[in-house]
Amino acid sequence: MTPTSIPCTHAPATVGIVHLGLGAFHRAHQAVYLERNLARHDGGPWGIASANLRSNRQLVELMRERDQRYHVAEYTDSETLTLREVAAIRETLYAGPGGEDLEALLGRMSEPAVRIVTLTVTEKGYHLDPANGRLLLDAEPIRHDIANPTQPRTAPGMLVEALARRFTANTPAFTVLCCDNMPDNGQRTRRAVIELAHQRDPSLAAWIADAVAFPSSMVDRIVPAMSDVEFERLRTLGIDDPAAVACESFSQWVIEDDFPQGRPDWQHDGVQMVADVAPFEAMKLRMLNGSHSLLAYLGALAGIETVAEAVGRPEFAALLRGYMRREAAPTLAMPADTDLEAYADSLLSRFTNDSLRHRLQQIAMDGSQKLPQRWLDGARKQLDAGGEIACTALGVAAWIRYTAGNNLAGESHSVDDPMAGSFAALHAEHDKPESLIAAFLAIDAIFPHELAVDARFSSAVLDAYRTLTERGVIAALADLDAPTR
Repeated sequence: MTPTSIPCTHAPATVGIVHLGLGAFHRAHQAVYLERNLARHDGGPWGIASANLRSNRQLVELMRERDQRYHVAEYTDSETLTLREVAAIRETLYAGPGGEDLEALLGRMSEPAVRIVTLTVTEKGYHLDPANGRLLLDAEPIRHDIANPTQPRTAPGMLVEALARRFTANTPAFTVLCCDNMPDNGQRTRRAVIELAHQRDPSLAAWIADAVAFPSSMVDRIVPAMSDVEFERLRTLGIDDPAAVACESFSQWVIEDDFPQGRPDWQHDGVQMVADVAPFEAMKLRMLNGSHSLLAYLGALAGIETVAEAVGRPEFAALLRGYMRREAAPTLAMPADTDLEAYADSLLSRFTNDSLRHRLQQIAMDGSQKLPQRWLDGARKQLDAGGEIACTALGVAAWIRYTAGNNLAGESHSVDDPMAGSFAALHAEHDKPESLIAAFLAIDAIFPHELAVDARFSSAVLDAYRTLTERGVIAALADLDAPTR
């Protein structure tokens, strides 16, 4: 393989954006778009200060050792690779547990030159009830931020404290741009911030409601967790970079154009600036993310390790085609020029990219936070319209079985979820499928009441669970009678 190399040659940028969530996705997605922008302008005012909010100082240290430069390996397939050097991140800060850079982060967010704060903190990082979108005021991290507002631990708390400082200093508010996979992610972030601010000072909450823009966005790029194998593969290509990330070549970013204090002209860098992101959010959540979750739980139960391995099996490819065409697409109201059939085909093609080694266990994380927007919203629409829900019901049944902590062959796996302890207790308490399914569907933090009590939905999930546990994954897929690819 002879990769195409794109070195960084632009002048250093000044910081105009703060990002919360220094993870692989941010470095392979938002930072790459800003890198293109800075390359076009040979620098400029839109450099990024990026903060790690998790308990991992090592990445911050690695970035600092490398003068904040790193490489992004963009794979079209196993033989086609672009190596991009990125220097859009001008500063890295550690604000995780015991974070020594918290005050520096809050100070940076308070600077007038910072006009945008972006976030990739995953769904659980907002501490919202997955079922109704309200801030979980009783969650321990939120209770901490209410009691200690100037020393916040959560992303909403950091936003509130930084905005409070700007409010006091009469500094114009920055725009808050959520880049996490949630429907109406701008409005959900707005609700979290305003509800938390109201606990502190109603006048601050009123100012935020009036002065702060919370545009929604949709982000799309498959960015697996880095592995030793991938680092070694890059070393064979002459890239010894412990901060590198690998991803697919495809990338999409759709943003609601609402930036009162200005923004980069990133419409020239491939970003779609639109008036309404909602249709694109729903399309991606239900078709791409919904398909990924189907593969994650059913594939894991069958002992499959990666996305490409699963989609390479005809029965799984048929599952995804049936789900996208018959259950996800009918729930979407897209612009007239959107071809959902072509989008589904492109997703299946992307999923077969075996160069990424995208592990199903990574996708399976935090299912309690993901199911409502990926499957349940669509299932409610389908039931209201008299449509099909068989694939979705099978996915929910597979997720419930997955939370037991082992696959159908008895091989154990970790259940990485904020509600993992509750799930384990339910499995220990209920040994009959009927009572187990009823207990899971009664979790109102995940399942909306009207869906949980709908006999069509509960019966479909119970039947699918019985098929999975009695006859296995392949039999359950065959029962769907999905069309072949």
